[in-house]
Amino acid sequence: MKITLVAAARPNFMKIAPIIEAINNHNIHEEIIDYRLVHTGQHYDKNMSDSFFDELGIPQPNVNLNCGGGTQAEQTAHIMMAFENELAANPADLVLVVGDVTSTMACSIVAKKMAIKVAHVEAGIRSGDMLMPEEINRIVTDAITDYFFTTSDVANINLRSMGIPDERIFYVGNVMIDTLLKNRSRFRRPAVWEQLKLKEKEYLVMTLHRPSNVDEETKLKYYIDELLESSTPLPLVFPVHPRTAKILNKLGVKHNRLHLIEPLGYLEFNFLVENSKAVITDSGGITEETSIMNIPCMTLRDNTERPETISLGTNELIGADPHSIRPTMEKLFSGNWKQSKSIPLWDGNAAERIKDCILKIYGIDA
Repeated sequence: MKITLVAAARPNFMKIAPIIEAINNHNIHEEIIDYRLVHTGQHYDKNMSDSFFDELGIPQPNVNLNCGGGTQAEQTAHIMMAFENELAANPADLVLVVGDVTSTMACSIVAKKMAIKVAHVEAGIRSGDMLMPEEINRIVTDAITDYFFTTSDVANINLRSMGIPDERIFYVGNVMIDTLLKNRSRFRRPAVWEQLKLKEKEYLVMTLHRPSNVDEETKLKYYIDELLESSTPLPLVFPVHPRTAKILNKLGVKHNRLHLIEPLGYLEFNFLVENSKAVITDSGGITEETSIMNIPCMTLRDNTERPETISLGTNELIGADPHSIRPTMEKLFSGNWKQSKSIPLWDGNAAERIKDCILKIYGIDA
């Protein structure tokens, strides 16, 4: 059988890596699964793409479609046209997509129009927020997917509410956690650790990337101001995209405890997270990782597609109002932050389950 694996952006690589490893381990004994790795090129910053292949042991992609840049519509169109040519030249029995980026949706549409089955890893998660491009990508992808690999029972419920029969839903766990657990012992101290004289549990990490947070200049400034005022005396380390850095410079946001640094690779960034006092973010994936590492996490959003990080993990959804930051910081410094509990199937074996499910679907003994 032939599978086309699609990767496009930073979170995709963390999800693809353990699946490739599971397939390779299977092929050592019996080479049955023939896969082709397609990088759509949706993200092209080195720390957002190329470095991940090196750090996570992912083989170089068979092809890079170089579809970065442009508006949402332009990028979707570019990916669809390029991926159609790719599949025409290299037919597959199954296209496996991961996550909820533009490439996930675009490649799924192309595959289905070419009568190729689609499997969606991380299917069924929902935020309920149609202003998020990712939510649209999730809904469209799941509307046409054939096989659904899910991370939680909430996702299973969401899919059943769409009329998806149980025999097409495979509750396998979270491949992001496979990657985290495998690489945790390899986390490495970034250069900024020494440069900023950071100490374990004596600094905060911040990440923001959603347009509603970083493109609204007044809100972004309020966020930073509130964080700095309520987090004394801890340094705030902010790996920031150059475009966001320009906005902060334009706003004159400067402080001796605010450290804007370049985006980091996977191993260095997670070293910072694991040794921090807490993380402030608007990223869904980071809420998963902090929950497993038992690091307090504050999410600057009004909704989440990963409710298990709240009910069982260390995540608190504090909303998009900057005024919610101070009382949340007071809770952190009081020492009353909740501890993480075990999240079902987030155990480092999700990719093995996915591989076994694919073999079963195609009638091949694992």
